[in-house]
Amino acid sequence: MSMRRSLAWVLAALLASAGGLAQEAKSLVSTRLEVTGLVSRALSLSVEDLRAVAKRRSVAEAGGYGGILLSELLKEAAIKEDERHALRRTYVVAVATDGYQAVFSWGELFNTPVGRSVLVAYERDGAPLREGEGKFALVSLADERTGPRHVKWLTRIDVRRVSE
Repeated sequence: MSMRRSLAWVLAALLASAGGLAQEAKSLVSTRLEVTGLVSRALSLSVEDLRAVAKRRSVAEAGGYGGILLSELLKEAAIKEDERHALRRTYVVAVATDGYQAVFSWGELFNTPVGRSVLVAYERDGAPLREGEGKFALVSLADERTGPRHVKWLTRIDVRRVSE
């Protein structure tokens, strides 16, 4: 009998823990994607807004994901070119609600094949992103190891610049 109680207690603890993890994942989901920093037009987008931008700029699909190329979204926000050699010193930080960050240089996004595979996704396999990925995710499908720059729960894309 005590073995059964122990197993029941362990099972109950595991279920409670799983419920807590599910609740934590839900709290990490952002309902808006912000494009901030050194841009002429700061953006605050819902999934529907991002779909509209993707439709206007060109919907991108790769690796089962649907969304918009990060470079196209940055064109929509219009990166500032207000200083000499500004673009070559510009970088982009993708930020998740849990604090995770991934970095891309302007040159990488706009001047290499990698840029044609960095996607701000809002769907996977034709359906909204899975619960564990959030409403928005950033995927860099050309990377040899895609994990380090896969940003689940994407909430902000911040354009920054290295000082001259």
